[in-house]
Amino acid sequence: MIRNSALLAVSALGLLAAAPAGAQQGELVLYCSVEENWCRVMSEAFQRETGINVLMTRRSSGETYAQVKAEEGQPRGDVWWGGTGDPHLQAAEEGLTIAYESPRLAELQDWAVRQAGASGHRTVGIYAGALGYGYNSDLMAQKGGDAPSCWADLTDERFRDDVQVANPNSSGTAYTMLATLVQLMGEDEAFEYMKKLHLNVSQYTQSGSAPIRAAATGETAVGIVFMHDAVTQAVAGAPIVVVAPCEGTGYEVGSMSLIEGGPNPDNAKLFYDWALTAEAQALGATANSFQVPSNKAAPVPEQSPKLDDIKLIDYDFAKYGSAEERSRLLAKWDAEVGTAAR
Repeated sequence: MIRNSALLAVSALGLLAAAPAGAQQGELVLYCSVEENWCRVMSEAFQRETGINVLMTRRSSGETYAQVKAEEGQPRGDVWWGGTGDPHLQAAEEGLTIAYESPRLAELQDWAVRQAGASGHRTVGIYAGALGYGYNSDLMAQKGGDAPSCWADLTDERFRDDVQVANPNSSGTAYTMLATLVQLMGEDEAFEYMKKLHLNVSQYTQSGSAPIRAAATGETAVGIVFMHDAVTQAVAGAPIVVVAPCEGTGYEVGSMSLIEGGPNPDNAKLFYDWALTAEAQALGATANSFQVPSNKAAPVPEQSPKLDDIKLIDYDFAKYGSAEERSRLLAKWDAEVGTAAR
């Protein structure tokens, strides 16, 4: 399936409509919040197709939001592509991004269009992925006992100092976990759970996907991540088993936004429209990224987690993507979980 997706992407990209002559020049400053390899693939393909020089910076969702916020009034970036939708929604609420209705909206899945509507068209969904975790089966065999299958299993004493998850201040993945647990369990119970989990966490990483890379190399037994990131490690040959927690779980709508006052607005819209095509979205599989694309015609890699088979909560993107709620929950996590003794 990956080879087929790659062939589709390579052949179809050459069929994309030519960009307007006036836009086929200059630069595009791209802030990218997916894995580095996918960022490079997207940047290079767009540059080949248009002749526009792409200056790409890769940072996690939380870091990119902080950069866009810090540059308010004097922005350096044009497009923020990828990363969890919550910080994109916060940026939209704060006027850091601009409203734009792409002519390709009709090609997208309903969840991607709802993301656009919720933000006043200041962001749009480009992929979806469910939250979960992966464990190293070799290390699990050494521990003995039943393999974990639920959120509750990760607080077991046998996982002391053997779980990694990102810091929700820098990582959209980890903030999605925080918001997921609050919605799944209720706020009080969720924070009690995270305090128990804290005893087993050896490291809060900066990047959301770093925990599963650590699990793949045997540095830790369990990495809490989006399930597609665990699939990436398993496809690469690591002894990773992907888990959709039995209690239920949240999901992300990875998003894309145009930065208010960016230096290259015409080229930014050109990239935005191109990135919503089925052909551009097929590039994810060539970079071993297994999210579910938002364009209905884009091929879904056979290795991608099947969202219909996962017990997903009715994630409230509007509430948990708001500036007030994100700031409140992150401050509470810092005070009650992140700084707690172990």
